[in-house]
Amino acid sequence: MDIRIKRIYEAPAKDDGYRLLVDRLWPRGLSKESAHIDEWMKEIGPSNELRKWFGHEPPKYAEFKRRYEHELKAMPELLEHIRALAKKQRVSLLYSAHDEAHNQAVVLLGVLLG
Repeated sequence: MDIRIKRIYEAPAKDDGYRLLVDRLWPRGLSKESAHIDEWMKEIGPSNELRKWFGHEPPKYAEFKRRYEHELKAMPELLEHIRALAKKQRVSLLYSAHDEAHNQAVVLLGVLLG
């Protein structure tokens, strides 16, 4: 499987492969045309409750990761959809968070590869 993560605000590249937005909310200040996404899988993003609780605060990341992994276990069909895509081509999981180390795409990548 060929899966990587990338901030959606970075310029699209030919080697991105299938560009999959994994945020529940549309990224601020970005038009649908300039996003160049192949699919928006908003339902795989963290629940609104979890997203609001986390607030992208690094001290909460370990607990956020645990809770989000629990949410992802209830979505096997969505995870399998991404894995199936990644067996055929590179998939770039796109996210909008500023923190490149503490966000849902990092957790999702770990679950997909784990």
